[in-house]
Amino acid sequence: MQSQSASSRHNAARPALRAGRWLIAGALLLGVAALMVLATHDVLTEPHPGHNDFMSRWEGVRAFWYDGLNPYDEQASAQIQERIYGRPAEADEDPGYFAYPFYTVFLLWPLVHTSYAWAAAIWMVLLEACLIGAQILLLDLFGWRPKPWLLGLLMLWTLVQYFAARGLLLGQPGVVVYFLEVLALWSLTRRRDRLAGIALAISTLKPQMGYLLVPFLLLWALTARRWRFIGWFAGVFGALMVASFVVEPGWFADWLAQIRLYPSYTAIGSPVWVVMEYYLGLGAAGEWAVNGLLFAGLLWVWRAVLWQRREQWLPWALMLTLTVTHLAALRTATPHFVVFVIPLTFYLRALSRRSNGLVALVLVALLVLPWIHFLATIEGDFEHQTMYLPAPFGMLALLWLTRRMWWGEAYLITGRFGDTPN
Repeated sequence: MQSQSASSRHNAARPALRAGRWLIAGALLLGVAALMVLATHDVLTEPHPGHNDFMSRWEGVRAFWYDGLNPYDEQASAQIQERIYGRPAEADEDPGYFAYPFYTVFLLWPLVHTSYAWAAAIWMVLLEACLIGAQILLLDLFGWRPKPWLLGLLMLWTLVQYFAARGLLLGQPGVVVYFLEVLALWSLTRRRDRLAGIALAISTLKPQMGYLLVPFLLLWALTARRWRFIGWFAGVFGALMVASFVVEPGWFADWLAQIRLYPSYTAIGSPVWVVMEYYLGLGAAGEWAVNGLLFAGLLWVWRAVLWQRREQWLPWALMLTLTVTHLAALRTATPHFVVFVIPLTFYLRALSRRSNGLVALVLVALLVLPWIHFLATIEGDFEHQTMYLPAPFGMLALLWLTRRMWWGEAYLITGRFGDTPN
């Protein structure tokens, strides 16, 4: 009886112990984050204000909350340019228009109540956390447990590889969207459909990064009867849209107007556009012809997964959807290419079965080669257009050549989605 009583007390104490450990871990993480914010502020964002991709969004949101301005109007744009350049933008400069959905003002609201230097420091640490967090989720998603030394190298690579580092230096919100997309995929595999729906809804912050992934996942959810996921996505996305229209009724037309202006001041379009315009001289006609072929092929894959119930194709189809998204986006940016870390993690896991040393060599190559490419081709303050080509076109070719590998190991993801792999 005494033994049973002691055992009962021990079992009753477990939740408290677990909660205590989580509290300690949370406190330690908050402490580390605070120190990182302080160091980032003192070393980087205070003496060297930059992060222009974040700056224009932050100033637009601040102009709304503090000055009562529509973030899309001329006065708000003038304040953004004053923040970036200290003067109005010249004809050959990026005007820094807000160009994001209006509900960005709700998502960035916590950061506009301090100076820009502190906001940028907090934002940069948040982006670093997103990169590390996404990588941790991917390791779990693919069931990969690297040795400690390799895990350390992988996490370092995650932060300093070209596309991630450029995103950090620019303060690119696409890094947050990448994390949210990974979180949505991971949550779906764990049947945490509420979290998946919330994450995917917020990821629409940059529609060009998910304009194919979002409808594909929703269509899949319909066929899989994942109603909770659909409901939470619709509820959160609907709430963001309704709140936006209540606060700024004309925002959608204003946003579309700025979207139409976007190609006039961005030098680089999609990777397909780069090839068609710069190297083949086929212009818009060539771009749309190639895009049409890509979309047709992708629709064929979607049909196989959604209606022919080829569940083993699902992970491959997801990666293909992400790749075509960034090949054929209206406009893209190299920091968006952090999404290719998702399939790369799958390949690195497979390679680790042969040799951890080979994985390390590949990571070093994936770190060094893009930076060499950048330094060898940079033109003034701008990336050369060739920086937009290797990652998406290379991933498209790799996915096609290794499709049977994905199908054969679909159980890594598909089985956790709740479907039975073939």
